[in-house]
Amino acid sequence: MNYEISQRFFFDAAHTLKRKIEAEGSRRIHGHTYQCEVSLGGQPDVKTGMVSDLGYLRTHLDKVRDQLDHHYLDEVEGIGIPTLENLCAFVWRAVEKEFANISCVRVWRDARGDGCVLRRGAAS
Repeated sequence: MNYEISQRFFFDAAHTLKRKIEAEGSRRIHGHTYQCEVSLGGQPDVKTGMVSDLGYLRTHLDKVRDQLDHHYLDEVEGIGIPTLENLCAFVWRAVEKEFANISCVRVWRDARGDGCVLRRGAAS
């Protein structure tokens, strides 16, 4: 069996987007509350019984959250255009430095009902 464990965090941030639909509101600076879930996969360690210690993951995700929470995403280095897709990739790159067993990053906005999932094999 292969296990997958996950940890969530949220952040509030502002951004702009240049779009053809819903263009007027997207061009103006506006904000969202984002949810993010990072999953790690694998077999539990024989000694610890854990795939990874979620305490270490939480500590690392706190650092990622600090880069995003209450920031203007257009100016956060490494995101590029602040789309859900690019936010997933940003979090993936930040996490994979410490956790080679990352399997999935999901970013979504409950208020809008939209989200994005990036899975192993699809990361760049």
